[in-house]
Amino acid sequence: MENVKWIFFDLGSTLVDESECLKERCKVIIEQNNLDADEFCKKVLEYAEKDAFAIRWAAQDFDVAVPKWFGELERLYPNVDEILKKLSQKFKLGIIANQVAGTQKRIDNWGIGKYFDVVVASAEAGCEKPDLKIFNMALEQAKCNPSEAVMIGDRLDNDVAPAKQLGMKTVWVRQGFAKYKKVNNESENPTATVESVSEVLDLF
Repeated sequence: MENVKWIFFDLGSTLVDESECLKERCKVIIEQNNLDADEFCKKVLEYAEKDAFAIRWAAQDFDVAVPKWFGELERLYPNVDEILKKLSQKFKLGIIANQVAGTQKRIDNWGIGKYFDVVVASAEAGCEKPDLKIFNMALEQAKCNPSEAVMIGDRLDNDVAPAKQLGMKTVWVRQGFAKYKKVNNESENPTATVESVSEVLDLF
């Protein structure tokens, strides 16, 4: 990772562990609709190999509604504060994420807002990943050339492919449903792959 000045992060399943949110959503679907748990979870995992919205697609197959997002169950992955603190001593940090309104407040509440110089979230930006506009907005705010930036995220389609298209370096974090995915084409092939966000420090 040479000539890097800026590191941009996704949030969900990258810095923020959403596993309990996903488990609770599956649990509610199964209980409210009296579904066979093994059967439903098997279907979710099948879709997870193709798409980040695995629960939504599985629910559609069973013709049942998807409950609200259990955001209160979100938590940071272990060591995120330490990772960001160390990286912020050498690089400028930013966020490019598809999020509901209030991203800055949430990262402040988690104690990590202080590490980010640029926060671009879809609700406020008026566009969302993989639209190149949201990446360009972040790069413009950072006054950063794409070749001097890295995008770190869990999704090949939303994080790696568009950032790569712009000339950014990319790191794929195989957390959440991403651990079931495979790189299918060169446009999704990241600069580096890690199995958890804790491994990111080894790259820099």
